[in-house]
Amino acid sequence: MDPLFWTFLIPITLLTLTPGVDTVLIIRNTTRGGWWDGALSSLGICSGLFVHAVVSAVGISVILLQSAWAFKALKLAGAGYLIWLGIVSLRSAARNGEPLKLGSQAKGGRHFSARRSLLEGFLSNVLNPKAVVFYMAFLPQFIDPNRSALHQSLFLAGVHFTIAMIWQCLLASIVHRAKQWMSNPKIKRSLDGVTGSIMMVFGVKLALYR
Repeated sequence: MDPLFWTFLIPITLLTLTPGVDTVLIIRNTTRGGWWDGALSSLGICSGLFVHAVVSAVGISVILLQSAWAFKALKLAGAGYLIWLGIVSLRSAARNGEPLKLGSQAKGGRHFSARRSLLEGFLSNVLNPKAVVFYMAFLPQFIDPNRSALHQSLFLAGVHFTIAMIWQCLLASIVHRAKQWMSNPKIKRSLDGVTGSIMMVFGVKLALYR
């Protein structure tokens, strides 16, 4: 196997395992709706990687980074979305924090929604300008200029997708197995409060990101 591939694989794996916005979102959504909620959120997050790969390959990132207003708009959109997710969790904590049940109606008339889980994960990734900058700076180092940049970028994103899906689904499984402990309303409210606060902190940091 190409040694350059291992040079890509090791840091991308370590990056995936490092706690961040994705980790918080997986924990939040798994406690909300169970393993499927977390797994589908992970699918949404990981699907966004292909968007960044395409953006990096076709050079749109260069235009984005050179255009101050475009980058600022993306940055603020991502920050606002994370803050909104944080507010939703804090509102849940202010209520009884009862998690959603797959295929059944939860208190307040809310249902588990696969579309919502996918969309939340996808938007949290695509609207994160740090991911754009990372892919723009990191991916080209592993691109052979004599071959299709798009195909290579999508392949590397596919590797990242596989690693992230395995890790995040495992994380969702761990969180889901602890559901009996987390089904305690006080603990659920505390967890919603903590994850909501962390989401808002990430949102503020993203808004201030240079």
